Parts: sequence; structure tokens; C-alpha cells
Amino acid sequence: MSHNTSLEFLNMVKNPSANASNKRGSGASNRSTTVNNMAKGAPKSIPAPVPKEVPKEAPNSHSTIAVIDTETNWYNEVMSIGIALADASTFKCIGAKYYIIDPEYRKGGMYSGVLNITKNIPKAIASRQEAMADISNYLRENGVGSLYAYNAKFDYGHLEELSDFDWFDIMRLAAYKQFNSFIPSNAALCKSGRLKSGYSVENILRMISGNASYCETHNAVIDAMDELRIMELLGHDLDAYNIAKL
Repeated sequence: MSHNTSLEFLNMVKNPSANASNKRGSGASNRSTTVNNMAKGAPKSIPAPVPKEVPKEAPNSHSTIAVIDTETNWYNEVMSIGIALADASTFKCIGAKYYIIDPEYRKGGMYSGVLNITKNIPKAIASRQEAMADISNYLRENGVGSLYAYNAKFDYGHLEELSDFDWFDIMRLAAYKQFNSFIPSNAALCKSGRLKSGYSVENILRMISGNASYCETHNAVIDAMDELRIMELLGHDLDAYNIAKL
């Protein structure tokens, strides 16, 4: 994934306490009806078994969030999508889903070799339309209104079907000294407080977990779970992420 950051965020991080106090909006916004339209035209089901750990009764949007990650092929097309469902207060993973997008994955990509490394997480090979309809239904059935991603602009830009949801960027806290107490005092920082370098998922998770041998898999669902782990270790409640809303 790309790790470019936006200059407009500089002003936001100068006064984190004021921004963090804003109440987080609940549920998905009404910015677009794309997801609903696609869901109506998509098949009723695809071969994507729901993990056993997913709650049978959907919690409300205040208690459940989702971390999402995408991987692209050589043509910058989405070839896989991973979702980690989490308790919003503990950031513990309570469910996961993984999709390999056909035919896009057949074109190959930098991380094609890890597409099928999914531990015990069920995977579905589906068309983009089928996958996006199923993802939207899965999120709504579980009461999810907010999506979190590391360098979220990348994932948001590739998943326009999910624009109805509120998006938040984990990197906008993890890469900044104001919000990441694990960043060393001698680290090279921009005036905004952001690390000048070394703020990839791999770098940050090594830093805050103390596991120097950790390597980012670049498998979408495993990466989503690792990014959720970053949120857990940072120790902020969801209100702190208001400054990271796209």
C-alpha cells in the first residue's frame, strides 16, 4: 500500500484535544446509494461461509467496527479484500471475511503469492459485484457504520461501493507523536509531529508490539487483523479517531 499523507491534515493535528472531543457520528452516511443499488442486482448468495465467531444477533453501530484492507494487481485493480470485525471498546477481533476478486486476481500482482495464506479464515472467490454486495450486507447485518484502514485514502479510493460508510485513517494517529507514545523521543519528525519515515504497518507494529521480527504479510485479511492490532495497542478510544475521518 502507498503511505503518502495529505498536507491538509497538518492543521488538524496541531490541536488534537479539540478535534478528539467531537462526537463520532453513528451509522453510515447517506453520501451515496451505490451499495444498495449494487446489492439489489447481485446474486443472493456467494460461496463465502460466515466465520463461526461472528455474533448471530447484530450489535449496534456503536459497539462494532470493521477494519478493511485491499490488495491490488499490476493494473491497480482490487484483487483481494479482507475485513476484520471488532468490538469497538476492546478492539478484539470477533469475526473476519476474505474475498479474492475474479478475474482481477488472475492478472497477477506483487503479492499474488500470498493470496491463499489465510490461516483458518474462510475465503470466497467472487466477482467484484458479488463481493461488494456481500461485504455491504455483512457490515450492515453486524451493525457496522464505520470503517477503519491504514492509509485509508488508498482503500477508500478503490472501494467506492462502500462510500456510504464513515471512513477513518489509522495511520493519522499511529504515525504521529501526539497520538503514538511508542515513537522514540529521538525520532525524526515533521513539524506536524508525523514521523518523517518508517511509518508503514510493518514499522509501526514492530514499534508498538516490541516484536522486531514481525513482517507484514500483504494478505488483505491478515493485514486487516494486524491493523486492528495497531488500534488496540495504541490504546485510544474511538473518539480520538474523529480527527482521522476522511
